[in-house]
Amino acid sequence: MKITVMDTTLRDGEQTSGVSFTASEKLNMARLLLEELKVDRIEVASARVSEGEFQGAAEIFNWAKKSGFLDRVEVLGFVDGEASLDWIKKAGGEVINLLTKGSRNHCENQLRKTPEAHLADIRNSIKLAGEKGIRVNIYFEDWSNGMRHSPDYVYFMLDNLKDEAIDNYMLPDTLGILNHEETFEFCHDIKQRYPDLAFDFHAHNDYDLATANVYAAIKAGIDGIHTTVNGLGERAGNVPLSSVIGIVEDHFGYDMSVDTEKLYSVSKFIETFSGVRIPENKPLIGENVFTQTSGIHADGDQKDNLYFNDLLPERFGRKRAYALGKMSGKASILKNLEELGIELSKEDMKKVTKRVIELGDKKEVVTQDDLPYIISDVLRGQRVKENIKIRNYSLSVAAGLRSMATLSIEINKKVFEATASGDGQYDAFMQALWKIYDKLGKPHPVLTDYNVTIPPGGKTDALVLCTITWQHEGKTFRTRGLDSDQTVAAIKGTTRMLNVINV
Repeated sequence: MKITVMDTTLRDGEQTSGVSFTASEKLNMARLLLEELKVDRIEVASARVSEGEFQGAAEIFNWAKKSGFLDRVEVLGFVDGEASLDWIKKAGGEVINLLTKGSRNHCENQLRKTPEAHLADIRNSIKLAGEKGIRVNIYFEDWSNGMRHSPDYVYFMLDNLKDEAIDNYMLPDTLGILNHEETFEFCHDIKQRYPDLAFDFHAHNDYDLATANVYAAIKAGIDGIHTTVNGLGERAGNVPLSSVIGIVEDHFGYDMSVDTEKLYSVSKFIETFSGVRIPENKPLIGENVFTQTSGIHADGDQKDNLYFNDLLPERFGRKRAYALGKMSGKASILKNLEELGIELSKEDMKKVTKRVIELGDKKEVVTQDDLPYIISDVLRGQRVKENIKIRNYSLSVAAGLRSMATLSIEINKKVFEATASGDGQYDAFMQALWKIYDKLGKPHPVLTDYNVTIPPGGKTDALVLCTITWQHEGKTFRTRGLDSDQTVAAIKGTTRMLNVINV
């Protein structure tokens, strides 16, 4: 069995608060949805909304006609005689998704019409569409409330429309009110009564049940599902395409036309166009969903992929990652080292693991990009014997005032303290340090270069590698410090310098 997808990101998704697509963006998204993702159909506009909506639809229709997709591009239209139909025809479209009333309440209290009068208007719209060469799908707006409170009305409409020239009958949970049990009951009843008709289910997510309701609808025999990319849509949004993919392919084993390998890249494009960020834990498309954090999980995967499920990242154009941090174990680090092509001895692995955990306590995640910096920091640090240690320090900065530093340092097992001001926290630290060295009659190496490096793709919580070049007694050498805080990294590099020159 095949489940068809009608994606309405360009119509219903644009009803997300604060989201408005330009005509150019709509055209590019239409191309992505049909050419890259290969969804079956797309809904791109609402008729008669604005001149901008018309221009956007016209550009899409022009491209779709040249590319052989015109019959798969649809527009929401209204039961308004020839007005919506002429708008679609003029724009170059061939399919109308006719918005009708799916509940007695909407019919009688919004339209102020009897069901019979509304039915007559619908039939007239279908007749006019046929005369203009426009195919018809039909939305039963507020169908979920119709099934709850006036099922006789819903059946009256379907009984009288089942023999009309309608391709797809669309069943929207317009206000996102249904649960999975109701969805199954209502959809099953509809399919039992009208087995020869093609039905789509349109889920909204007001109760966070849209995905569960899609599952129930498919179980009940529904033929097609309406989606939006990233779950865009009015109020709490529509069911996300990404969530539907897992249900259809893995829980039912049904076919879809969607190219799942393109899912992530298209989702990221539409994230950019919409300005609505994808949550990091969003199934299939969130940044963190294929990242194992627990060391025991990495260990299980190392031994026999014990923590894999059917949602393999490669299916969706993604890669599995193993987070490095305070939860890391040797297996997590090994997985990342394999990716980097680095091998360490058992002893060095222990030291690197310890350092990763220490850094993980300071920042949320240590990335794979951080790892070479950590390894370099740990292995280089082993070469210097630490006779000088920074015991404690306090740094302060205030607008309009010089920074202050108080330092406690242990030199050859003796403790010294000093306080100083400076132009910035690191300068204040150095002024306090040199106060102590002046009292001891120790020389001052000269800082000749100060370089800060952040790993590629660095985030605001990235590790900072501070490399400082010193001149001392005619020699030039460098020391490094690594930390999530730039000043602390510089202090670590300075401490190593003190141990290098200490004799």
